[in-house]
Amino acid sequence: MAAAAKKVGVCIINTKWRDENPQLIHPLSSLLRAANYTLNFNKIAPDFIFNTAGVSVAFILISSWKSGHFTETFNRIEKMRSQFGNLYVIASICTEEDNQAFIRSYFKSGVALQKPAFVAVRDPCMGFEKMLKLALIHGEIKRHDVAAKIQTERKTFLESVEACIQVLTAIPGIDTHDAHTLMQGIGSIEAISKASKKKILESTDLSDAKAEKIVKFFNDPKYYLSPKFN
Repeated sequence: MAAAAKKVGVCIINTKWRDENPQLIHPLSSLLRAANYTLNFNKIAPDFIFNTAGVSVAFILISSWKSGHFTETFNRIEKMRSQFGNLYVIASICTEEDNQAFIRSYFKSGVALQKPAFVAVRDPCMGFEKMLKLALIHGEIKRHDVAAKIQTERKTFLESVEACIQVLTAIPGIDTHDAHTLMQGIGSIEAISKASKKKILESTDLSDAKAEKIVKFFNDPKYYLSPKFN
């Protein structure tokens, strides 16, 4: 039996929206299933919340601009705008009449341009596809951001290791292998600088003479201020 496809994310639908649009649940659930999203229903403020890669994107889906409830709709949008960082309004505009009604109500509402972003579609099913694409885009941006952070952290770590090795190999008689042994056994350059001779001998396989040199290098001014010759 083939392994089940890994879930990409979760879509939560407002229970009120579900009850008011029962005919749209089947096409939406089919689309989500094909995209490997889990579908849940809950009493949420927006109509939809998609969570992809840890990023939540909220949507208000308006199936028609003919209802005349423009003031109520824009009051709701204004409230949502302050609650969600990623919010989109998907508006189904099928005719020129709908388009004119939308334009008049939009500019009359005083809602700030692009806050939230309005996306016009021909019908609710196209709206579902737009929502899914936007949710996936936000998730992909998050993944790339995480990958970039990991690369930066790795580069910083490697640079710090290299710097630590340079410091330790400046001690006469301590080579790169000894430096790695010290870092693995004791830790950071700060921890090594504070380690006693006993600690170094217990934590590494370095000789007594090398442990003595390391302790002197970090703690004896007469030693670390004098010229060193390897």
